[in-house]
Amino acid sequence: MEMTMRALLLAATALLGLGGAAQAQGQDQRVEARLAGHAILPAFTMTLPPADAPRDALVSGKFTGAQRVDQPGSIPGSTGPAPNGRPTGISLPFIGQPVQGFSGIKPVAGEPGAYWVLTDNGFGNKRNSGDALLMVHRIRPDFATGAVRVEQTIFLSDPDRRVPFRIAHEGSEARYLTGADFDPESLQPLPDGQGFWIGEEFGPYLIRVDAAGRVQQVVETRLEGRTLRSPDHPSLFVPNSPAAGVAFQTQRSGGYEGMAMLPDGSRLWAMLEKQVLTAEGRPEGDFLRLIEFDTARGEWTGRSLKFRLAPGATAIGDVNFIDERRALVIERDDAEGDPSLACAQGQTPPACFHAPARVKRVTLVDLGQVDAEGFVAKLAYIDLLDIRDPEHLARNLGDRAADAPRERFGFPFFTIENVAVVDAEHIIVANDNNLPFSAGRHLTRADDNEFILLHVPELLRRR
Repeated sequence: MEMTMRALLLAATALLGLGGAAQAQGQDQRVEARLAGHAILPAFTMTLPPADAPRDALVSGKFTGAQRVDQPGSIPGSTGPAPNGRPTGISLPFIGQPVQGFSGIKPVAGEPGAYWVLTDNGFGNKRNSGDALLMVHRIRPDFATGAVRVEQTIFLSDPDRRVPFRIAHEGSEARYLTGADFDPESLQPLPDGQGFWIGEEFGPYLIRVDAAGRVQQVVETRLEGRTLRSPDHPSLFVPNSPAAGVAFQTQRSGGYEGMAMLPDGSRLWAMLEKQVLTAEGRPEGDFLRLIEFDTARGEWTGRSLKFRLAPGATAIGDVNFIDERRALVIERDDAEGDPSLACAQGQTPPACFHAPARVKRVTLVDLGQVDAEGFVAKLAYIDLLDIRDPEHLARNLGDRAADAPRERFGFPFFTIENVAVVDAEHIIVANDNNLPFSAGRHLTRADDNEFILLHVPELLRRR
């Protein structure tokens, strides 16, 4: 009897070990993705501001240089300063408002082929985006023709003064919101067309708007009994000296890059782009937080989970559920450009990519499978830099080595911030093109807004 029990215990221990190994292997298991469609909205796509918006909004990007510049097209776009920056061929300021900068996507209920997308902060930070209006668009990619149609634009506003701080257009009647007020990065439509929940980075806040884009509620972030604020929170004055202490808990541009809603709409899982900081100003660990929000009560539940980034990844780009517990997460590094054109010794941009993309993937996670430390299980991933394209559906291969295989397609953008399930076998992925500051497809040409339809049945079946 004793020997039998000992044998059973040894067998159980072995099985547990195998299970742990299988789980670890599953976390790093790659599955193939095949390109099923490619549609492109040109980088230089503009829209006019509403008729009742301040005249300031007729020309956007006036503050992206060292000082105010009013002359349209007088500030050349670039990926960064010399010696590694590359020209993008599009210049600021713009006449009108750029449609670009999509960060958050969700299918439009009852309208197959249509998607809600969110235009983010504007030109990259709070200081330079006061003339960039915040928008939600309904778009329709046509994968047969490769075109993308913008069917509706909703401008965000605060006519009822729900925003608890002074906004850029405080004295106007319509009170349209700008990139100096919020940095919206994630989007979830409310049921029955009632509006949207928006996750943003400056607070970081959750914002509820109605179907016309009017703010209904602004929610501070709470985690484990404390309020989280970024250095861009309107209540903070960040000291010049680190010795004076750290008054913020989330990193700049580290707020809600992704936000997923359960299919029944009862909960949001808001995901921080970067690590939470300790009282000493250091990252709390090598993981990101997902924080649960009760939409009916309009309050945080007090529950959070942890997500461990893949090796080489520095941030997430989006998160969306595919069922009641599994979700897609974009993991990325801070690089852009095809790796086949990496600068060799002695080469310098713009002839090559100084720091080409290395980690761009979509990972499937299971929020119902959590270990003892609170980490969600990773089930499998696809590599966005190595997508099969046997039918040659790619409409723009960009700049890459001459011997790069034609049947392989990459998505080598700096910020890839849109992923959603389309059906049982397909997902849609899109980039944020950071107009006019990103050039990942071409060496010296501003990135377009690209949408790709991916056939990934093996990924979506994983449990």
